[in-house]
Amino acid sequence: MRLTLSSIQIARFIISFSWLYHGIFPKLIHIAPLEKVMTASLGLSNELSYLVTKSAGVAEVIFGLLFFVLYRSNVVVLLNIIGLAGLLGFVALLQPHLLIEAFNPVTTNIALIGFSVILFNEKNHKSSLL
Repeated sequence: MRLTLSSIQIARFIISFSWLYHGIFPKLIHIAPLEKVMTASLGLSNELSYLVTKSAGVAEVIFGLLFFVLYRSNVVVLLNIIGLAGLLGFVALLQPHLLIEAFNPVTTNIALIGFSVILFNEKNHKSSLL
């Protein structure tokens, strides 16, 4: 049996997986040191920083699940692009040195924005053919 996935489904799975992964592992299961650096740069206390990081993890998991289900919605895809661009801007303003580190948000977020544009274009192209 041969499994073939459309570009829409590939983009859907990659984007959803990324939100879920980044919400669960570096924020909910174990707060990664980099997450602590990011929230500390906001000037928050340790307790509030912990709460913000955990809340961000929950929000990312919820958005990942929402995206997986509602990936056909242009609004959800556009929210994804805006969110990824916003997070990239957040890093650029608060911790710009991270933009040149290995596995940095530039390469991650730009790729996910690219997948979002592919998803948006493919969905709109298919609907215009109907």
